[in-house]
Amino acid sequence: MKTIEKELKILKALADPVRLKILSILSGGELCACSILDLVSVSQSTLSHHMKTLIECDLVIGRKDATWMYYSINIQTKSIVIKFIENILQEKPGLNESRNTEKGCKNE
Repeated sequence: MKTIEKELKILKALADPVRLKILSILSGGELCACSILDLVSVSQSTLSHHMKTLIECDLVIGRKDATWMYYSINIQTKSIVIKFIENILQEKPGLNESRNTEKGCKNE
């Protein structure tokens, strides 16, 4: 998967309030699915859908222990997301000056 596609997939996953709440919950450490379910107001099938989405974009790692699923934040992806967002929001002086000039706009 291309980098921009992966980043877009991550941003889409982060755009959902339930998934943000799940990530916030998991910031305290690994939890069993049943514990997460107790903390969010969704059905078991809806939680499974959200966890699948978070795993597919590598924000969360899931591991099975007997009959239980445990989830934790993927630290490697966390670092990538932080750098990606910092890069987007970082000031880039002069970047748009040439664009404005090409269009005939005046900077006042």
